[in-house]
Amino acid sequence: MNLESITVVLPTRNEVANIGAFLASLPDAVHLIVVDASEDETPDIIQRLRPERTEILRRKSTITEARQLGAELAETDWLLFTDADVEFPEGYFEYLATLPEAGVIYGPKLSRDRFAVYYRCFGFGQQCSHWLGIPSATGSNMLVRKEALILAGGFDPELVCNEDSELVWRIKRAGYRTRFESALAVYARDHRRLDSGIWRKTFHSVFRCALLYWDLIPARWRGADWGYWSQQQSGRTPGVSRAE
Repeated sequence: MNLESITVVLPTRNEVANIGAFLASLPDAVHLIVVDASEDETPDIIQRLRPERTEILRRKSTITEARQLGAELAETDWLLFTDADVEFPEGYFEYLATLPEAGVIYGPKLSRDRFAVYYRCFGFGQQCSHWLGIPSATGSNMLVRKEALILAGGFDPELVCNEDSELVWRIKRAGYRTRFESALAVYARDHRRLDSGIWRKTFHSVFRCALLYWDLIPARWRGADWGYWSQQQSGRTPGVSRAE
């Protein structure tokens, strides 16, 4: 794996406050596909700051649809799914290039400022879940082999959240290896969902994922987010749905 074989797939909506820092942490050698639903200057900033190896698709869509559209447009072997409110630390991509190949490689999301303990605990939970044989990937930090995504059928368009974990479960069930790398961290810049309640966010993530994993969620609930974004979007221009 080398940097030229990776496409970063990025859903965006009204990310003026975050996009500059995100782009500054992204190497020039990787490809970037942005699926944008903004009403602000986000796509203009992206075009100005990163004109090379960048494709911007303007499309009103759910985050699941945006991830799938980006995956279909990508022409590289590897797809790195992430969010505009994170930064890649120095050495992230160099470390990624040294890892043994798998169908999915994923890591934690940490914080350099607020809620740092929570993010570390959440990352430890991902590690424990992986040890138990249940991948716990999030779309903030998830590298997927494109052929594995295609074989698994891509993202489920009926889901408006937890689409990332659900895809990885199907990839593993299709026979691909998954890897959790605790040292492969990205860093959060936006903590709106945690501001709305740590326990609420944690219960939502764990309970809904458990229902999805064991196929216990009723069909009528798959397209509902159970208030996943309603609180975080109050008082601020909403961003495209992001999993933490």
